Amino acid sequence: MCRIYGTFNIHSDEAELRRVADLMHHGGPDAQGVAHRSDWALGNNRLSIMDPEGGAQPYHLGRVTVVFNGEIYNHRELRERLTGLGFHFEDQCDGSILPALYLTYGDRFAEHLDGMYSVAVMDLRSTPRMVLATDDSGMKPLYYHWEQATGRFHFASELPALLGFAGVRAEEDEAGLDAYLTSKTPFGDRTMFRGVQVMPPAATAVLSHRDGLRVKQRPMAHERGLRPDKDRTLDEAGDQLRALLFEEVSRLLVADAPVAAVTSGGLDSSLVTALAAEALRAGGGLGSLHTFNIAYTGTWPSDERAYAAEVARAAGTRHHQVEIDPATFPDLMTDVVRHLGQPNADPITLSTFSLFRAVRDAGFKVALTGDAADELFSGYSRMTQAVAAHHGSDWIDDYLDHLAAVPRSLRESLYTDEYALSVNAVGSSLPADIRRILHSSPGTRLQRIGAVEQRYRLPAYHLRRVDHLSMASSVEVRLPFCQPSVVRFASTLTDAQRLVPGQGVKRALYRSARGLIPRSVLERPKQPFTLPVTAMLAPGQGLWTLARDVLSPRTLRADGRIRPERVEALFDEQATRPSDTVSLALWSLMSHQLWRQEFFATAGATAGAPLTLHTPARVLQEAAA
Repeated sequence: MCRIYGTFNIHSDEAELRRVADLMHHGGPDAQGVAHRSDWALGNNRLSIMDPEGGAQPYHLGRVTVVFNGEIYNHRELRERLTGLGFHFEDQCDGSILPALYLTYGDRFAEHLDGMYSVAVMDLRSTPRMVLATDDSGMKPLYYHWEQATGRFHFASELPALLGFAGVRAEEDEAGLDAYLTSKTPFGDRTMFRGVQVMPPAATAVLSHRDGLRVKQRPMAHERGLRPDKDRTLDEAGDQLRALLFEEVSRLLVADAPVAAVTSGGLDSSLVTALAAEALRAGGGLGSLHTFNIAYTGTWPSDERAYAAEVARAAGTRHHQVEIDPATFPDLMTDVVRHLGQPNADPITLSTFSLFRAVRDAGFKVALTGDAADELFSGYSRMTQAVAAHHGSDWIDDYLDHLAAVPRSLRESLYTDEYALSVNAVGSSLPADIRRILHSSPGTRLQRIGAVEQRYRLPAYHLRRVDHLSMASSVEVRLPFCQPSVVRFASTLTDAQRLVPGQGVKRALYRSARGLIPRSVLERPKQPFTLPVTAMLAPGQGLWTLARDVLSPRTLRADGRIRPERVEALFDEQATRPSDTVSLALWSLMSHQLWRQEFFATAGATAGAPLTLHTPARVLQEAAA
């Protein structure tokens, strides 16, 4: 696991490259490497997980240079195949096979990879060209800035590092606020910064002096023509899924560094925990699995620590109960916003950041989680409501509104007249493809929803958040539910094996867990893994004080996009009649303003005007530590 960065058609001096590397030191504190010539550079910060003594990056083979972030789980099979073709490898590190793989398969090399990754290749064999690739689910983000007129190209694994290049200016996308409030973070290749994009999942980009930049998306695992198996019973589907997950979890436990598991107390993480503990016992692993759960000081709704402890007891793990004080949240928010690089409207970001810091402090560099099961196996209430909606109803609008940080009607009432006009002029903040998929792509309504969730929401809103907040503490997260074999299997489930309104969600996944995790966990009501922000955003609480300060009428008037009087009305409503809708709206607006304060010299600067990245001294000090 690493952090990578680079340039094409640009001369970067050593000081600039060192500055960019330092901004991602937390994600690769074990070693640094860089290769650069007069008009290109590739750099790497390494978090050593596989073969710590080998795997020095950048990798070189002839006139091909490669840097890589992630884990390649089929590297042993690929090494054996490439050795048979005459290649020789000096170490057993997973990434060392990449130059030979590229030389063998060219731009299609990523089609042979099984894992989570972002890769950058510099090919100097003839006309200089750079090739970049991302994994099938988008687990390892890659941000870039491309100037078509000059041909200059910069990329990095994190937004603050990309903005550390002298040639990348931090300018706010004026319409980004609407995109953020519409989907909790921008979808597709969009970011909150003008001119800065993110590679989509399952994408390969080729850059050359002659052809410029070409980005091509490969079919994702769920788009490869698999059909539901209508002859398979629900019990059979559950048994097959359990066996498949056991195999994948066993593979993901292989590391030359300590591995733990995150156990929230819900089905998904509990199943991963139980399978991991079983795999360690079956393999004769030394010691037991360590598990981690996050909770909050005091008494709050939706506390899951008792369920997590019960799962840990049943699985025989060494359980760590992490508890954080809500009084620390205002200070934590600055760190979280900085590491994310752009707003994410889920309050769980604070818990996620704190949890992985505790995992690191306990001595673990790798953690297994249950993320992505809801997207794959249909676990969200918005999916049930969409399936149950009558034909001809506005189910698409209702479904999209469920993705929003602020529902459309409330969102529109918040905007000033000037901002509403500019938003209307730009058009929809969602990628145009989303409505087409939901309305007219092949498959059932539930299959179309799954396609949107996997291509757009999962990578943008979910996986980037997990990546950035875990790597902020030098922890690699491994995701069994994002493995291609599991994604493909999910595509073979019928709708009834996923959910039936009134009978339950994730039905095949629940069947796979029977007898493996406690019945109390299987039979408990489903609840989201999130921060109880409705209860915590209340007068007298630290978050309330922070929100009132950050969303002051003066600040909002200077911004010019949000009506101060409407925000004041939201505060009044939250104080007297707290609700999830109002609390999330206030949280989202507060997070956006904190992001502006963190990344721009003047939070109240006119949107669209040239803005300067604000890099607090503590970031550079942490990087140098």
